[in-house]
This record gives sequence, structure tokens and C-alpha cells, in this order.
Amino acid sequence: MNKHFRHFHYTSPFTTIITMIKEKIYDKELMDHISSLKDDKREVFLIADGEVRVSAVSATRMVNEMRANHKTGLLETYMLGQGYIAGALLSSEVKGNDRIRLEIECGGPVKGMSIESWACGAVRGYLLCNPIPLEHELKSLDTNEIYGPGFLTVTKILEGSKTPFSGQIMMEYGHLAQDLALYYKQSQETPSLFALSVHFDKMGRVWGAGGIFMQALPGCGEDVLESLQQKASTMTDIGTFLSEGGTLKEYMEKEFSSFGVMSLDSSPIGFSCPCSKKGFEGYLKNLPEGEKKEILKGESPLVLQCFNCGTEYKFEKSDLETLFTEEK
Repeated sequence: MNKHFRHFHYTSPFTTIITMIKEKIYDKELMDHISSLKDDKREVFLIADGEVRVSAVSATRMVNEMRANHKTGLLETYMLGQGYIAGALLSSEVKGNDRIRLEIECGGPVKGMSIESWACGAVRGYLLCNPIPLEHELKSLDTNEIYGPGFLTVTKILEGSKTPFSGQIMMEYGHLAQDLALYYKQSQETPSLFALSVHFDKMGRVWGAGGIFMQALPGCGEDVLESLQQKASTMTDIGTFLSEGGTLKEYMEKEFSSFGVMSLDSSPIGFSCPCSKKGFEGYLKNLPEGEKKEILKGESPLVLQCFNCGTEYKFEKSDLETLFTEEK
């Protein structure tokens, strides 16, 4: 079976007909558990008398759907799941049809990842190597040796702007949460803190997933930053908390009650990609005639796969003949 891969970019996953295919999760116990939890969402809060902005996401369903589509193992789910959670958090910084792209290029066995997230809460993305080739069995989920030396890039793609806005740092920690905080410190001179949690049960299933993104606002006092830094070392794991049925608001009020918590905004998030079979048809139509002839000589059906969401679109030989004839 032939496979061709193509990376498409669109303005927003909700401004076109979405036909990405979400793979079914067959584990009934897992699905019952996911259904018992609150819907995935992103909430924004102010704490410390408005000196710190906090974005928080619950993402258990999103990470499980991502895992089903990309067919990831435990390590791959852990790393890509963190990327999806980070993408959902970063998207709180854009609005309208704007989107953010988080990219990592590295020398470790994973080689990197690419995540895109929209202001509306849609998230998609992939690992450059899936499965991740390992020379020896891991004894922990320490990602430092999986990333190795590399670069982290954050790009804001704003509607109506011809030029994306990008910033890049060299990764120092090999841990996405810490390197994102470093990015904001170096690139935007903003003290920040990230917590990215993918919580597995004893059977290796994603039982809870979520994250926190704290940013100091202009005028934030050093005493507040020191207090939050101390608090960060004792925070309850948010993925575990959400897996037990807790909500984001309950988590914030439990962990930051002494700082005062004010809710600002709430919006849904989810695994979503604007790819479509029609989009791939357009790609096929624009291929050179020589490549079209080679495709018709190849195995049938032709399978085109979207890198970003893992959806596969099948084209029978008769479909391709009709498609190429129409183009002529």
C-alpha cells in the first residue's frame, strides 16, 4: 500500500469543512472514565491581586484522541501529549483566527515535534519520529536524553499579517515545561512557569491530562514571584487531580487560595485538524503528469496521510483516473 505525506496549512480549522477522521477508542473502561470527567477546556485566571495571569487546561479527552489517531506508545504519548497541552496553553495568547506554532528541532532520537493551536482551542501536531527509536530501555520518563541538544521555536501567525512573528531559543533543560519558561524569560523578558501533566494509570492509559501557564504581568513584585516559585515545587500534579474528577477552577482555588483567584474566561479545546479529502484531491490534481502516471501504475488504493492528525484518505484507482481526467 503506497503512502504519500503532505503538510497543509489553513487559516482556521473552523472556517472550512472539517473531515478529519478520529479513530475510535475501543477501551470501554477508558471511554467511560473520560465521559465521567468534565469536558476539555481552557480557563484564564488572575491571581495575586491581578499581578499574575494563569492559563489552565484540562485535556484528557484531547490527549487520548491524539493517541488513537497517531497510534503512539507510552513514551510517544507522554511527549506529544505534553506538546498538545502546551499548544492549548499558548493559544490563550492569540485571538480570532490567529494561531501559534510550537516547533522543536533536536539531535535526540525523537528529532523534534510540530504543534499548531488556534485561538478557538483547536490543537493538532506530530512527532518527527513515531515510534521513537531507542538504543536501550528507559528507566524513567526523563525526556532530556530523548530531546538531546536542540532549538525551540514559537511562532505567532496572525490573521491579516504577511509576516509571522517568531522567537527561538536553544533548549537547556530537555524538558518542555522548563524550556518554554526559559523561552518566555529570554525572548519576551516575562517571568513564567509551565506545568504539563500526562497522568497514566497502572495499565499505561492516559487517565488525566492538563497544564498550567503562569505569567507575571507588568508591575508584578519580586515577593510574589518568589512565593509562586516556592509554591510551584509543592503543587499537586494537575493531571492526577483532573483524573479524579476535579475541575480547573477547583484546582486553582485549592492550590492558590492564599493568592486570591479571579476567573476571567473559559473556552473549549480539542484535537482538531482542517485537513480534508478534497484538499488532498487538489494536491493530486496539481502534480506533474509524470507523477500522475507513476501513481496510476502503483498499488491501489493510494493512501495519503495528514502528518498533523494521522488521518488517512484512500483513493481507489478508478477515483484517481476520474480525478486526473477531470483535470485535463
